[in-house]
Amino acid sequence: MTKYFLSLPHDSAEEPTMESMDPAELQEVIAAVGAFNTAIQEAGAFVTAGGLQPPSSATTVDYSGDSPVLTPGPFVKADEYLGGFWIIEAENDDVAIEWTKQASRALRSKIEVRALQEEPGA
Repeated sequence: MTKYFLSLPHDSAEEPTMESMDPAELQEVIAAVGAFNTAIQEAGAFVTAGGLQPPSSATTVDYSGDSPVLTPGPFVKADEYLGGFWIIEAENDDVAIEWTKQASRALRSKIEVRALQEEPGA
């Protein structure tokens, strides 16, 4: 089965976190995401998932030269950033898109889905 990356974009100007959400709305979203996670786990499609801290908390590491260079912040400036993700397994793109629709509804947000690259010859 193919693995798919479902990514949750956030607005870089706002850098929303669970702490910044309205508590009542947060509880509704947590419940909806919990139900979605249960459904993908029961279907055997769940691989892993996680939420990420905002880009301002990042450190970019570049050890492509003779010594490592650490730079505070994200490696790229953008209007949106990756706020969270799931990795799921699905038989094909159509099945992955159906799961993504459910994730989008649970989070009340757009979600991008892409297949992970497979090792050549795999």
